[in-house]
Amino acid sequence: MRKSILYFGHTAKMGGGEIALLNLLQTIDRTTFEPLVLLAADGPLRAKLQAARIETHVLPLAAGVVDTRKDSLGGKSVLQFGAVWQVFTYVLRLAGFIRRQRIDLVHTNSLKADILGGFAARLTRTPVLWHVRDRIDHDYLPARVVQLFRWLCRWLPTFVVANSQATLDTLELSGTNAAVVHDGFPGGAVPDAGNSTTAPVIGLVGRITEWKGQHIFIEAAAAVHQRYPEVRFQIIGSAMFGEDAYEARIRAMVRELGLQDCVEFTGFRADVQELIGRLTVLVHASTTGEPFGQVVIEGMAAGKPVVATRGGGVPEIVVDGTTGWLVPMGEAQPIADALLRLLSDPAAAAAMGQAGRERVSDAFTIQHTARKVEAIYRKLLPAATYEDAPVSSRNAERKHTPEHELQSVQQPNTEG
Repeated sequence: MRKSILYFGHTAKMGGGEIALLNLLQTIDRTTFEPLVLLAADGPLRAKLQAARIETHVLPLAAGVVDTRKDSLGGKSVLQFGAVWQVFTYVLRLAGFIRRQRIDLVHTNSLKADILGGFAARLTRTPVLWHVRDRIDHDYLPARVVQLFRWLCRWLPTFVVANSQATLDTLELSGTNAAVVHDGFPGGAVPDAGNSTTAPVIGLVGRITEWKGQHIFIEAAAAVHQRYPEVRFQIIGSAMFGEDAYEARIRAMVRELGLQDCVEFTGFRADVQELIGRLTVLVHASTTGEPFGQVVIEGMAAGKPVVATRGGGVPEIVVDGTTGWLVPMGEAQPIADALLRLLSDPAAAAAMGQAGRERVSDAFTIQHTARKVEAIYRKLLPAATYEDAPVSSRNAERKHTPEHELQSVQQPNTEG
């Protein structure tokens, strides 16, 4: 009989973790596991889950808690009585939802969801799997958050899944109740779309924010431009979370370096994979180690050689010298040198791109991810504990959640 898995996330905005969750849910074996999603806010993810025919509910949490950035979680405002009370009452409501829906396992999908869902699951004596997608380290999060999360990680979750070994290492866990499961790329190899011009195009994909290294990319572009003035550069993405000042700064850099005619800011694009398919080389220039590096996977799936900074989970993806080049973080010249090396030898660059495509197919598909997650579910929920009642009977016995507490998927999207 199928086991009921509750996937809990604190947001419905389409960030990297939410995209990874959607991909997983579209691939999970529904003949064995019955997915049910609960979100603490409404938004685009809810509509996409509904389109995928995945039962989804919204149990609203105060916007002030939902929208608190993870790099400010250690601030005093989060510890004020009002916020603490909102969190406490929400955990009780979430525990009630778990009981009414007769959930067999809770799978949480973000730092906030880990804590809220962890306490609620423990109240109901339900196994809880934390899916940790952020490096819990001082270069990524406030010191108080790092200390608290590492402490909670030792006793609150039943099992921890990390999106990379780099992420898992930052948790400083001992024992066997943890595993690395890399996020997977949905679909097979992506056709190489080429570009509409004869000039090479080098691109960086990601939110415009300082730690993503767009300023480093522009400095490297200036060095490459001196040798290959015909090369074009794309910065694909937009600023979010009040980072407009940084975007203004890097646009000024482009003007000061005389790169206006060869550097393009595409802004937010819904067709990112198509744009990647038109690139000659994909650059990853983050100055802080990425927890994983999904964009790197997307570039390799499209057969693009990758130049990426050596930090976080990226070295688990890129085979240096085979599928791309790994370079130090925070330095423009090594990126420029790697790009010049690829531009000067198109045949070697093409071979790297093909090797990257094969590596994604061998190790980083969403099917690989789903099978590994399912194996962990089976470890936590052995077949001997499955209920004898058929799924239809179990669903019929689920108690209704009061409408004033729960927004169903039929409610309009308030953020889309």
